[in-house]
Amino acid sequence: MNIDIVGVILFVERYEACVAFYRDLIGLRMEFSTADLTSFSFGGAYLMVERGGEALDRGKSVSQYPCILRFNVPDVLAATRALKENGVEVAYQEFPWGIVAKFVDPDGNYCEFKDSLTFDKQVSDALSRQRVVMSRSRHHIRSNTIQAKTL
Repeated sequence: MNIDIVGVILFVERYEACVAFYRDLIGLRMEFSTADLTSFSFGGAYLMVERGGEALDRGKSVSQYPCILRFNVPDVLAATRALKENGVEVAYQEFPWGIVAKFVDPDGNYCEFKDSLTFDKQVSDALSRQRVVMSRSRHHIRSNTIQAKTL
């Protein structure tokens, strides 16, 4: 299957507030907008904010919203400060595996910043492990082929 682009459609009740949040506070570049939906560039994908959701004044539960929109950033602390300066509550947390900062949009949908450095390292480490496994598999196949030829 050839997929040209991946997108996330986020249904919201407080449409104008959510559009302003993702555009002005998060800094997503708007691709296009109509009266009922706005599409933002979202890394190599798109985030489409569309009317039709249900807002909560607090963060939604996992059963109400079973995902988190994650934004990898070079400096989680600076991004956290920028949101807090604009009145957004942010929970900044440091873990052995990286730094995150959780917050909600005007509809109560969870979002989070993640530090790019540790995420990139996690991906790099995983790719290195995959290469080792593939190399061992190729070596195993060659060894079995050599053994079969000598029999």
